[in-house]
Amino acid sequence: MTIWWIIFGVFIFAMLALDLGVFNRKAHVIKMKEALLWTSFWITMALSFGTGVYYFYGHSKALEFFTAYIIEYSLSIDNLFVFLLIFRFFNVPPAYEHKALFWGILLALITRAAFIFAGVALINKFHWIMYVFGAFLIFTGIKMALNKETEVHPDKNIAIKMLRYVIPVTKEFQEARFFIIKNGRRFATPMLAVLLALETTDILFAVDSIPAVLAISTDPFIVYTSNVFAILGLRSLFFAISGLMKLFHLLHYGLAVILSFVGVKMLIADFFHIPTGISLIVISSIIFISIIASMIWPDTRYEDIPNITMKD
Repeated sequence: MTIWWIIFGVFIFAMLALDLGVFNRKAHVIKMKEALLWTSFWITMALSFGTGVYYFYGHSKALEFFTAYIIEYSLSIDNLFVFLLIFRFFNVPPAYEHKALFWGILLALITRAAFIFAGVALINKFHWIMYVFGAFLIFTGIKMALNKETEVHPDKNIAIKMLRYVIPVTKEFQEARFFIIKNGRRFATPMLAVLLALETTDILFAVDSIPAVLAISTDPFIVYTSNVFAILGLRSLFFAISGLMKLFHLLHYGLAVILSFVGVKMLIADFFHIPTGISLIVISSIIFISIIASMIWPDTRYEDIPNITMKD
């Protein structure tokens, strides 16, 4: 298994290097065609990887990967609403959005790994923690269903407040740079504040999504790789559908049902086993119904979102 970790790590590192160093070396606005091509690429990579899991590890592990991937990808789609709100909140120039997401997701790969290994270790050492995770997911699902509005308050973000204490922050963006030197003094730019907002938000989402995926598999390799493919595909998906966010306004209700479902699955695992294949069908159906319902009953809650700039 160690060799597969190494191969996977090298592949991801190579793709990220190509992304930032070749395809997006210069800051530019990501067009719909480019975003759709990258989205298709990452989905194809995930499907190919899942096929490889099936070939080397069998039907059961492949089902676990695909189910975990769909759960993580669907929950990550909800992140897109928050990304959009953060970008509008800070009035981020469209050409710089890709770089902010790139570094935000790179940091997410590290924090997600920590969450996953910690979660697996807890479950292996304390089996009862499964019940805690299950109850937490049900609670989160109910809370998500009752709270319709997606709220984001970067001005109240502790990390951003700490940033202002540690280093002065400029009012304006300085191209896509995170730091600048001005009159011999180092300043942070609003881009760094955006990065902190994205990363802290992802950590909050990971608290929900990681336990949900652990309900499907406790194999660290399956859990982490499914997470990686989901969040790497999230960047391009953001640019592909950022203008169509309102079409998915009911998705969070479906995600609430999914979280509750996997929470119940965790709670009853010792008494009744829900096959992974059944879980895959249930989760896919819920997502499909949520998206169709969103298209039938559209919403406009993302049309008027205030913009701000960082103040000295």
